[in-house]
Amino acid sequence: MIRLVQLKGPGGRSLAVVQEPLLLLLEGCVSVYDLAQVCISEKRSLAAVVKSLQGKEQLPYDEVYAGTSEGQLLPAADHPEEPARCLVSGTGLTHVASAKNRQAMHGKPEDLTDSMRMYRWGVEGGKPAPGEIGVAPEWFYKGNGTSLRAHNEALTVPGFAEDGGEEPEIAGVYLIDDAGVPRRIGFTQGNEFSDHEFERRNYLYLAASKLRTCAIGPELVIGAGFDDVPGTVSIERGGSRLWSRSIRTGEETMSHSVANLEHHHFKFEAHRRPGDLHIHYFGADAFSFGEGIRLQDGDIMEVHFEGYGRALRNVVKRIREQPRPVQARPLEEA
Repeated sequence: MIRLVQLKGPGGRSLAVVQEPLLLLLEGCVSVYDLAQVCISEKRSLAAVVKSLQGKEQLPYDEVYAGTSEGQLLPAADHPEEPARCLVSGTGLTHVASAKNRQAMHGKPEDLTDSMRMYRWGVEGGKPAPGEIGVAPEWFYKGNGTSLRAHNEALTVPGFAEDGGEEPEIAGVYLIDDAGVPRRIGFTQGNEFSDHEFERRNYLYLAASKLRTCAIGPELVIGAGFDDVPGTVSIERGGSRLWSRSIRTGEETMSHSVANLEHHHFKFEAHRRPGDLHIHYFGADAFSFGEGIRLQDGDIMEVHFEGYGRALRNVVKRIREQPRPVQARPLEEA
């Protein structure tokens, strides 16, 4: 298994492989994006390329992880030159707990809401046989690369938003090669931060509730299993743990196979544009909003899945400014 981190420092960007308790910097590649391009152009495995690029420079991972080093962590993957060419998206209702939470938001326990109906469709047809196409999942857009945040960075609740809450997930990272073929680079832990209060008003607000900052990292993992992945999610407030839950993800616990989710994301021609990077969240098992927790400014969210490196931690930051109308001006005005 290979664990990679992206960093920025006084000398610019760098890419490193994790060999606890150290980070070994790679020579000749400063981003996951560049590394993937080398693998594709040279037709070599990622493991072989990483091994060939390992230099002698090392950093203590503890300091980088804590944010006390000159080298600061970046999101586990990004488009280093054109953030707009990184599409961030996700799939919902892949775990029974998320379906039950959505059911509680929009219907009575005895009702069969559209959300629960879609989850059941996944259970019945989301894991097709190899070579076949299964039922389509729920899909949503998170934004482009400008919405991505790294480990230790704040996830913001805008002044116009009603809430902000964690969603602990695994995300796939993909590069579209020159032939338009999606190439999965690896998996990373993620916090698909969303506005659940706004979504609860009406399920048709789901799309807008997802347009928030989100986090991935700190590590991109290559070779990790995704059959049954246990983890934990927790909220800290004022230096103490406020809430914590065990969570699980992976194909054994999900209503869709990864192959089916990937097909329904990449079946759209616009999602297969050569050179684009994709970050796609696979869905959450549990989150604090479903248990009545409302996050406050300064709360720390932690997501950790076993086998996916060190935990992802982000602080909640509420933007206090009063929202003002955004006006479009006619082009002919000066």
